[in-house]
Amino acid sequence: MTYMPEGMPLPDVNDPETTEFWAAAKRHELVVQRCTDCGTFRHTPLPICHVCRSFSYEWVKVSGKGVVFTYTVIHNPVHGALKERCPYNVVVVELPDAANVRMVGNLIDCADDQISVGMPVEVAWDDVNDKVTLPLWKPAA
Repeated sequence: MTYMPEGMPLPDVNDPETTEFWAAAKRHELVVQRCTDCGTFRHTPLPICHVCRSFSYEWVKVSGKGVVFTYTVIHNPVHGALKERCPYNVVVVELPDAANVRMVGNLIDCADDQISVGMPVEVAWDDVNDKVTLPLWKPAA
């Protein structure tokens, strides 16, 4: 069973800027873009480095471990498909092994009132269908 509610829009896994990210997610691997000229990590994926303006980059596999940088609990859904899910959380997770890149997602297997800034988390995977796998977060083991 998937965490994603029926009717939610899914990411375009064929977008040229994010194809490698979604392909890695399908393999249950978390990857982040890194500029091959200056070494800057970046997420969300972009064609050009915001630091040195280079178009050269690589995809780097990261551990998938991070900490909650901030979070919120949603009580009024932004999409009709989420109405039955409310309340639900959205976390921003900082990835120390990717120069503190931050990723947004949902924290599963944790009551909303147990979430805290600085909480150690690790990536979990939601195999939505045969084309889309989404990264989620869970408390670190």
